[in-house]
Amino acid sequence: MTDLEKLNLSDELKNKIKEWTDKGYDEQTRKEITDLIAKNDEKELTDRFYKDMEFGTGGLRGVIGAGTNRMNKYNVWKATQGLANYLKEQFTDNISVAIAYDSRNFSESFSLETALVFAGNNIKVHLFESLRPTPMLSFTVRHLKVNAGIVITASHNPPEYNGYKVYWQDGGQIVPPHDKSIIEHVKKVTAINSIKHISREEAEKNGLLQIIGKEVDKAYYEKVRALSINPEIIEKVADDIKIVFTPIHGSGNIPVRTALANAGFKNVFIVKEQEKPDGNFPTVKSPNPEEAATLEYGLKLCKEKDADLLLATDPDSDRVGAAVKNENGDFELLNGNQIASLLTHYILSQLKEKNRLPENGLIIKTIVTTDLITNIADDFHIPTEEVLTGFKYIGERIKIYEDLKNEGKPSKQYIFGGEESYGMLAGDFVRDKDAVISANFIAEMAAYLKFNNKSILQYLDEIYSQYGYYKEILKSITMKGVDGLDKIKKIMETFRNDPPNTINDMKIMKIADLQKGILYDVTSKKEEKKYNLPSSDVLILFLENNFKITMRPSGTEPKIKFYIVGSEKDASNLEETKKRVNTGIDSTTEKFLELVHQI
Repeated sequence: MTDLEKLNLSDELKNKIKEWTDKGYDEQTRKEITDLIAKNDEKELTDRFYKDMEFGTGGLRGVIGAGTNRMNKYNVWKATQGLANYLKEQFTDNISVAIAYDSRNFSESFSLETALVFAGNNIKVHLFESLRPTPMLSFTVRHLKVNAGIVITASHNPPEYNGYKVYWQDGGQIVPPHDKSIIEHVKKVTAINSIKHISREEAEKNGLLQIIGKEVDKAYYEKVRALSINPEIIEKVADDIKIVFTPIHGSGNIPVRTALANAGFKNVFIVKEQEKPDGNFPTVKSPNPEEAATLEYGLKLCKEKDADLLLATDPDSDRVGAAVKNENGDFELLNGNQIASLLTHYILSQLKEKNRLPENGLIIKTIVTTDLITNIADDFHIPTEEVLTGFKYIGERIKIYEDLKNEGKPSKQYIFGGEESYGMLAGDFVRDKDAVISANFIAEMAAYLKFNNKSILQYLDEIYSQYGYYKEILKSITMKGVDGLDKIKKIMETFRNDPPNTINDMKIMKIADLQKGILYDVTSKKEEKKYNLPSSDVLILFLENNFKITMRPSGTEPKIKFYIVGSEKDASNLEETKKRVNTGIDSTTEKFLELVHQI
């Protein structure tokens, strides 16, 4: 009896494990699995093989390692072969793709493996010479007019993760109907020997692998620079304003610094400890600019340099975090909702001042992003559209209006959009959230305010006083493995089918169930409206006193997320309003999480 046969695992699981120890897989992969068998590590083997890594609506994302439920070159091959098969169905001649990658472990090698499968399928590949931000891939797809794009990244996930994101020819992430169709094609690729993979030498010899150099970078930076609304003001304060920037070991280092320099900023200080790309992210627990601990080095440098602003980008540089100086000289972190609200007001107000505000302008935000953005946009007579969580839905709306415009039909001009998770985009030449553009605009806003002897926090308070005070908290609970998945499902089912009457002594007045696409009144038990959104496992609980709780399982991590919001429209006495709402948020969050943990 072999070591594998002795394990207390199902025959199905053993067969899957045995396949990965055969000679069709490379020596390192086989050793990784046989070592786990030798250790009798049934739990780890089960987690690696209890399912095939799912190619989801955005692509792949998972822990790096050998196994069907891990991120490795074989799952990258399968995904690429499935995508190649679909591309050949959709397009007939001269099919081409662009590929980028970030600083994560194996990102570079996975990007090359992706390229060599496409080349094996006679699809021409444009591969970046070195790491680039995700938004630059989105731009490149449009700029080179290729049929699809792939970026190897797991965004701001922990170091053990990597992923594979797919973009369509409009530069946006894949959405229906392409996402489901690609998934079906990937599922059909089961045997490793059915994958068409060639060597780099063969790909280059046949003209199927072309390395992207600086020419695409130049075109992108020119577009970013052209977005600036007040370049002359940057010039006036360039000697005085100081900015600290950290790429958190990611791909944003050169692009953000280049964009800031092009805009005219002279005093940009880099956090040296976090400057170099490193997939282990050695200075942080999590490479996430949302988290205060991740910004410790940057905040320290801000103190040393007496800086005005801290900017931080995540590994693939599509999200940006910021911290600003308060009246005591200390630095306060801004959250994603605050940054998006500030930029919405800055961009709309400055475009209006320069008579450049389009009559058919549009702001787009996700359903869990602050409604303060809507209040601001309304004041400028600019409509706001809401989409599901995920920037791909913002990109999809931009494309819809672009197509209408190209057909000579009434359309809307996208100006700005954002999501609470620190992802924003101005302009429409990129179709995903872009931390290079966002960092540039935050810096420009800081320069404009400095020129007008105002701080960013003072500006934010002015916005609250005019449009209402909003306080949002995000709480995430991580639940790993099969048990975690079951627990998350149970939480959603409980609140969907048997919700409590009150939370923190506030009645639940209405519930929006985006899986069913309806908003219903709890008291009357009647349906109030239908949502024109794709079905999604999201619940929104509308409480008394303008409180709201949104619940959704994460699509990329083993987490369930809760967005707790409190607001007051009348913020004429802002300090008192802040105290009331903040206290209410704290107590509501505590009571709500107690209910969740009881399930």
